[in-house]
Amino acid sequence: MADGDDDAPLMNEEEERENEGENSSGDEDEEGGGGGGIPFLGRLRLEFRGRVDRDTVKKRPTKITYDPSLPTAHSYLGNDLEEYSGRTVLDDESYITLPLLQLPGVVLIPGQTLPLHLFNQRIISMMKHVIQNNRTFGLVHDSRRRLTDEMTTVTIGTTAEIYSAKDEEDSGIETMRVKATGRQRFRIVDTWRQADGILMGKVMVLPEIEVTDALEGARLASHNRLKLVPVSLMASPGAGGDSVLRQRRKRKLSAANLTWWPPWVYEMYDCDALIFHIKSELRSWYEDSLTLEKVPANPVDFSYWVASNIPLDDNQRLGLLEINSAVQRLRRILDLLKKCTILVCKGCGQHIANKSDVFCMSLDGPMANYVNPGGYVHETLTLYRAQNLNLIGRPSTENSWFPGYAWTILQCRHCTSHMGWKFTATKRKMKPEKFWGLTRSALMSGMQGDIPGVDGEPSPMI
Repeated sequence: MADGDDDAPLMNEEEERENEGENSSGDEDEEGGGGGGIPFLGRLRLEFRGRVDRDTVKKRPTKITYDPSLPTAHSYLGNDLEEYSGRTVLDDESYITLPLLQLPGVVLIPGQTLPLHLFNQRIISMMKHVIQNNRTFGLVHDSRRRLTDEMTTVTIGTTAEIYSAKDEEDSGIETMRVKATGRQRFRIVDTWRQADGILMGKVMVLPEIEVTDALEGARLASHNRLKLVPVSLMASPGAGGDSVLRQRRKRKLSAANLTWWPPWVYEMYDCDALIFHIKSELRSWYEDSLTLEKVPANPVDFSYWVASNIPLDDNQRLGLLEINSAVQRLRRILDLLKKCTILVCKGCGQHIANKSDVFCMSLDGPMANYVNPGGYVHETLTLYRAQNLNLIGRPSTENSWFPGYAWTILQCRHCTSHMGWKFTATKRKMKPEKFWGLTRSALMSGMQGDIPGVDGEPSPMI
């Protein structure tokens, strides 16, 4: 055994003592037997309800020693995947035939990474065929409800291009590990099943419509230089660039005085102004945990990046994918950001976190796709603190999405819905020592007071 403490797991001794006291107290007069002195009903209650997560964090982590590039590599899938180069670009408004993959709880945004661990032999055969061609398939959200098996029609999807894969046999069963990237949006025209059971679809690739400058006709050609806004200025409005940017924007919109409409009307449809306001809203989410200088500067790419890094529900995400214009997409995103202040359990409305609790542990952003050993894909949002959660089981480092951290299952304290995982550092020098990763499918965002049960008792109506 090593004699240093750096390799020893961090254990919350106070929490252990409280859990031991909680587990050994009460229910002594109930039916039960052995099991470490815990009565049968007590063990049954702990099995389903777990133990209370009593960890509290008052301040946002200021010193992060963790390498944010580790989660982006998805090393839990292994380091022996075969890499593929090149990119397939499909023509806008073209009609093509694609194999379709339906995944529950996943709405792929262009630019997002999609890790897959496949066991279904039919889908593995499909992926092999895809790799031999243009490495592109279509991903569609599976909207089937678990309890009723009712399925709503989803006609919007995203093409995914495979950039690394590995198939292997384990005890005579073929499995496959895949990494893909979201590329282009499409609309489903028709679907059918092949003889081998593969879902195929005729789709139309959706275009990105560029809206022309509304003041182009009113502005003198010699004033076009006023339209230019330095990217560095856009990325750091708080560092002395705010007032300069406002003056530049005022001059840019000065041509509006020659039209019937005031400047603020045109500003509502100006990409630079929309990006500026969205970044201001994002600072109330991420604060200093993410430098917005590194996010995409192009309005189309920026709109997709923001859409993939805020906890929207499936319908809101699908709504953003349906929008063909970056300007309208940015306007919708800004409206959603202003309406979201808290995160609650989707099952019961219990208050779980505030938007200011979100922070970044990955180069991809505060939210990304990860796949568990069973093949289920979770979009996971990282937070430095959370509340009203219970812990299930003991910490484990097996297949950890964040190498160097052990995970523990989390569930809602009120309705016992699965919420995500708590990650604790396995080395004492690693910062942060702990953080929470909540799955997007279990969360609902909104404003405090607008969601039933947030200010009082949780509401089962949600």
